[in-house]
Amino acid sequence: MVFATGDCHGNFERFKPKYFPEQARMTKQDIMICAGDFGGVWFGDSRDDKTRDRLERLPFTLAFVCGNHENYDALERYPVAEWHGGKVHRVRPHVLHLMRGQIFELDGCRFFTMGGAKSHDIEDGILEPDAPDFERRLMMLQRKPRARYRINHISWWAQELPSDEEYAVARRSLDAVGWQVDYIITHCAPTSIALMGSRHNEADRLTDFLQEVQERAKYHYWLFGHYHDNRAIDEKHILLWEQIVRVI
Repeated sequence: MVFATGDCHGNFERFKPKYFPEQARMTKQDIMICAGDFGGVWFGDSRDDKTRDRLERLPFTLAFVCGNHENYDALERYPVAEWHGGKVHRVRPHVLHLMRGQIFELDGCRFFTMGGAKSHDIEDGILEPDAPDFERRLMMLQRKPRARYRINHISWWAQELPSDEEYAVARRSLDAVGWQVDYIITHCAPTSIALMGSRHNEADRLTDFLQEVQERAKYHYWLFGHYHDNRAIDEKHILLWEQIVRVI
């Protein structure tokens, strides 16, 4: 079985048996996919251990694509491994980061993964901790009502958007299968969908790449997160947040 859900942001209450009773019939061969903003690798030190160990004890394998709210410095320190035909960061034996531009064969179906998104909550800037005026700027923003800012390498990482090499990997992966997959798992949506909403409605290089995928690829369903809602955009594109859906 393969299930999917949306952004967790480090809160994994939804995986408790009372909220997700289906896990009683699941084993480590079954998979739960989080569509980005996983948040289980956030501090990059021992503070994450309790959470990661608890996730490893779940009866299923937990896999995730990355979002714009991940600690990429910490995530990239985990070993890269092959898993079901694609590359993963192995956070724990059964807690896996599905790397960008990969195709995984799960239960006889192809899953294309392309995590990442552009942060929208940075209107007041990204602060540099080693800047001479860091403390002053931070104090000013903390006094500002509803300030929206991030701190580089503490709450924001430039790797939230794919690199040139990751786009190249994605194209090579899709070329290898003739741009035919069964499922697409991303964090943000193609431009045409992203611009439908009142929030997160800026096009960028990633949404434009995903728009190309939408137009060129053949697929059954596309599941994504990022926009904090649970709804079917149309018969093929599913936006997930707290909801858990069975994919296979």
